[in-house]
Amino acid sequence: MKRWYFQSLPLLLLAAALGGCGQTDDSGASGPVEITGGTYCALDGMLLADYPGPKAQIHYAGRKVPDFFCDTVEMFHIYLNPEIIQPVRGLYVQDMGSTDWDDPRENWIDARNAFYVLGSSRRGAMGPTLASFATEEAAREFAREFGGQVLRFEEVTPDQVILDGGAQHDTRM
Repeated sequence: MKRWYFQSLPLLLLAAALGGCGQTDDSGASGPVEITGGTYCALDGMLLADYPGPKAQIHYAGRKVPDFFCDTVEMFHIYLNPEIIQPVRGLYVQDMGSTDWDDPRENWIDARNAFYVLGSSRRGAMGPTLASFATEEAAREFAREFGGQVLRFEEVTPDQVILDGGAQHDTRM
């Protein structure tokens, strides 16, 4: 009996560890962190404060500082296509119905409860973006003015958030 136990223990531990992969861990989730002039994007090092459109942040379990993203497309891309599986404690985006598109500050909301507009004429830091809103009404009003389709968090798919060289859309580089 002891031999089986010791031979099976590594497999049981591995199965338990992999069982949590890709899961959202809301226990101990911290709130959003405000960006500063020196806050940079986890993917490309761009300073968030230098670019228009909605920003995002992912809080991972076991880390004190979130990963910031200069665009919601980047956040969705990382969340839906993770290179390294880490439990997520929180996802936040800016409510573009409550902040200035060209200089977005504060107004963070839970990304999983937000409404998104895909395919609008408004551009974010990486070009085409998913505009984020706290209410469906605000998202629909934005879509009427700038075009696009209103989606819930769970309706966003990996093929809608492909990172295809957003720098080509950056007119300030």
